Amino acid sequence: MLDKNSFKSPELWLETHNKNKLFGRRNPEEPSIPDEMWRSCPDCKKAFLANEIKRSGNICPECKYHFRMTSRERLDLILDEGSFMESDSEMTSTNRIHFPDYDKKIGCAKKKTGESEAVVCGTGRINGIRTVICVMESEFIMGSMGCVVGEKMTRAFEYATENSLPAIVFCVSGGARMQEGILSLMQMAKTSGAVKIHSDAGLLYISVLTNPTTGGVTASFAMEGDVIIAEPGALIGFAGPRVIEQTIRQTLPAGFQSAEFLLEKGFLDAIVPRNEMKTFLSRVLKLHTKGERAL
Repeated sequence: MLDKNSFKSPELWLETHNKNKLFGRRNPEEPSIPDEMWRSCPDCKKAFLANEIKRSGNICPECKYHFRMTSRERLDLILDEGSFMESDSEMTSTNRIHFPDYDKKIGCAKKKTGESEAVVCGTGRINGIRTVICVMESEFIMGSMGCVVGEKMTRAFEYATENSLPAIVFCVSGGARMQEGILSLMQMAKTSGAVKIHSDAGLLYISVLTNPTTGGVTASFAMEGDVIIAEPGALIGFAGPRVIEQTIRQTLPAGFQSAEFLLEKGFLDAIVPRNEMKTFLSRVLKLHTKGERAL
């Protein structure tokens, strides 16, 4: 195993290594190092051992940039050990409108993530309090919402309503899934209806926005929580900045779609760092949940 201290500058090594890889060059005297050994922070541009990033909860040790997490990593971080019970894990999308190469794209996403769809749903406990939890998977076609994502989310909220449970959703998405056409857009109303019924029953819904949360997900359940929080630096919006500028013909403020900007304008209740998320959620659940629901 190579010691990172053997490199004068990890950033310089990574830059040189990537250039050589791009142009098909390799110094025979250069040690063969796996690509996954180092991770470069897109914010501060410094390189770290991948294991170091993982141990820190996928947070940059230098600038505290929050790297993306898989849905399973998120569940392990938030829920009490061994408490998660998954639901509807067998559900998967089909090519209903015969979109070219969609079947292949679904197959690749399954192989890449090990998941059947772009959201994992179930129940679990946070410091002993039972809750319904849904975590979107960014690596599955960019967490896009198609029919199955909408159905799984709807079933999760229906279960929460029937069993008088709070619901927590971790959002990360590029929006509605274009390969499913109008059927994907219909999921916006479908999920919103389930959220409304859950709300009418007097139950708590916490929405956690991570990087990025955009498109039809932002325009539906992501912004419908009783408590809406975000991770630091998360990109949150409906359309992209270039589309908005071309539409309104105005220059937009710098960082106007960041979590920090939205908090300032009153769209969020709080920004919570990842390493404080479980404690924060536990406190909110205790404030809004009757004692018998924690049993």
